[in-house]
Amino acid sequence: MKVSASLLYATTISIIAYFCFWPVPIEPVSWEAPAAPGYTGSHARNERLSGLQLISLGGEEGPEHVALSKEGLLYTAAASGKILRMEPNGNALEVFVNTGGRVLGFDFDAAENLIAADAMRGVLKITPDREISVLIDHVNGDPIRYPNSIVVAQSGKIYITDSSTRFAPSQWGGTFEASMLDIVEQSASGRVLEYDPTEKKVRIVAKGLSFANGIALSQNELSLFVNETGRYRVWKIATAAENLDINLDSMQAIILLDNLPGYPDNLMRGLEGRIWLGFAKPRNSIIDFLSDKPFLRKLVLRFPRALWPMPEAYGHVMAFTESGNIVADMQDPSGQYPETTALTETYDRFFIQSLHANNLGWLARR
Repeated sequence: MKVSASLLYATTISIIAYFCFWPVPIEPVSWEAPAAPGYTGSHARNERLSGLQLISLGGEEGPEHVALSKEGLLYTAAASGKILRMEPNGNALEVFVNTGGRVLGFDFDAAENLIAADAMRGVLKITPDREISVLIDHVNGDPIRYPNSIVVAQSGKIYITDSSTRFAPSQWGGTFEASMLDIVEQSASGRVLEYDPTEKKVRIVAKGLSFANGIALSQNELSLFVNETGRYRVWKIATAAENLDINLDSMQAIILLDNLPGYPDNLMRGLEGRIWLGFAKPRNSIIDFLSDKPFLRKLVLRFPRALWPMPEAYGHVMAFTESGNIVADMQDPSGQYPETTALTETYDRFFIQSLHANNLGWLARR
């Protein structure tokens, strides 16, 4: 059957119009990604993370955060909204609570309450008796749209990363979808919050982060280490900072680690002064190429998701000191264990966190 020239022309114009003008939810901001360093130097390619032992999660998946209580029980958050509890060897697995959302990070306070960043509900307090309450879900009248990671200071103050003030997982189909939109847009709307449970007050410590993610305290608790996932770096920010825009010159915020080889996710304090960092994915050359081309980033979002440039699977965790020296690096180039988002270190094991794995991975600590 012959196709008329006018029909072909109309179809072509329609396709061009779609890719140029179809609405997308982002307003991309131009930035210039530094040339990726690759797996060299401190990050020289290795297989130290290969061959993980696996602990069953009883049909659950996504052990995004792992922490041990004072009693030595291991807690992990699953994609279903459940927080699982078990012995460190995987025995006595049980559902501690189900928040009805998606907990991404948590910490224990002095009373052994579990303080959780639930990306769907806000910052939660879960008592040892399994009672759940919302501590905060707004700051200065503005919703906390993407609570991600938590650390509790000895003073009882709680520090939280709010990854994006633009894209809430509850409104955009989940945590992955919201994070993807935020990182592609690069509006750098992420922030760090402090909540004082004694005064019941919440304040903004710092803002201007491209997807604020993992958070850890310095040993003297005067500084926060914060992963900026969207720009491949780690910041050191003064806890005393007040509504600080990190992109302005300031003595209260410095880039501690820059131009990392992947997307830094969670931070966990380890032993002997180490801070462990996990990479959700390695860098992608196409994504870096598009960094200063906002129109093309909009265009890419109009393609079917299967055609989006996605980083490959690659297992990678590293450890650094408070001064920024890299002291350990473990990789699994095969990427068999998906999204190695962090490492929790005990005296005999390394537990590996993940966004999508259906088991909890671990290695013997040598």
